[in-house]
Amino acid sequence: MTVLFVCVHNAGRSQMAEAFVNHFARERGAKVFAESAGTVGGKALNPMAIEAMAELGISMDGHAPKLLTQEMADRANKVISMGCGVDVDACPAKFLLAEDWELDDPAGQGLESVRVIRDQIRARVQKLLADNP
Repeated sequence: MTVLFVCVHNAGRSQMAEAFVNHFARERGAKVFAESAGTVGGKALNPMAIEAMAELGISMDGHAPKLLTQEMADRANKVISMGCGVDVDACPAKFLLAEDWELDDPAGQGLESVRVIRDQIRARVQKLLADNP
């Protein structure tokens, strides 16, 4: 199964979700792969997201914001948007049939807030993997 996580800038939430899925899937030997993209695309990953993930031993090395393409959407079995209330005009749900996880945007937030968002993503990813072994 391929999961595509989509948000506006692909700099925080969707990147953390992608990293969690791929990390946990490798650990469990699950046949699940994740990628992420943004409807607008950002310039760089959120440094607080990188730090929050590093605290759990998950590296974001090699990750960079990517712009959503139709090919990405076509190869995904499941598309999950990460919180459409942030920028409604750029909301991926306008373009794709998606499940929305309704998460706060970590942009501009401190590490404590990003940790809360990270932990919400981790819990949802673990449930997603448990439901799709």
